[in-house]
Amino acid sequence: MPEKIPLSVALITKNEGENLREFLKSVEFASQIVVVDSGSTDDTVHVASQFGCDVFIEPWRGFGPQKQSAIDKCRFPWVLVLDADERIPAETASVIKKIVLNPSTTAAGYSFLRKNYFQGRWIKQMGWWPDRILRLFRKELGHMTSSTVHESIVVDRPVEALDVHIEHYPAGQLSKILMKIDQYSTLGAQEAYAQGEKTSIWSAAFRAKVTFLQNYFVRFGFLDGVQGFTLAITDAVNKFFKYAKLNELNRQNKSTHYRKK
Repeated sequence: MPEKIPLSVALITKNEGENLREFLKSVEFASQIVVVDSGSTDDTVHVASQFGCDVFIEPWRGFGPQKQSAIDKCRFPWVLVLDADERIPAETASVIKKIVLNPSTTAAGYSFLRKNYFQGRWIKQMGWWPDRILRLFRKELGHMTSSTVHESIVVDRPVEALDVHIEHYPAGQLSKILMKIDQYSTLGAQEAYAQGEKTSIWSAAFRAKVTFLQNYFVRFGFLDGVQGFTLAITDAVNKFFKYAKLNELNRQNKSTHYRKK
């Protein structure tokens, strides 16, 4: 067993049994791993419990609030927020250990590079590399935004950039990609609707076209082969359905308004 350090790892899950074992192995140097699950029907909760994680089952409230709930349950001053499809390589783990165990550390948080792998290929174009993300911070100085999608960590003091990386292995099966598109486009549409945004089905189609052209040509997605083409397409489809669903929400609201008159 590796030496444990006074670090809490915060994780949210739903049906992550396929990813969880490799994820937990990569962060087993942490003294506490908090798992907030939102109703898994696979073996996620069992695997987390067997590993010794602090497991909580809570209703889904959106990515930001859900991750903040996990952070709130962390016991140690340093918190590392990760997703189940991410991994901490040995070199990065060594750097994290030095930071946490160094009493003279002054930074409030640290950002990492993130290597994104899709269908077995390291994606280097379309803004996927270098993909810098803030994940390690002092609990007393940081928190998650309340966004239901595209959430982020906010730290009140200066953050340092590290040259080591986190590995990310998003789902490559098309069936899972489609499920994710449905989830994210729905959340994105709901957030845009709450902010009073308007759109049309033609605007949604135009946004999708522009998204594909930007990713595949302007951001050199074609250099990432078949995987780059697939990602450019899926990003465009996600953009279309986000704004198509926003248009649907606005039409439903308008119809309800007229019925009430």
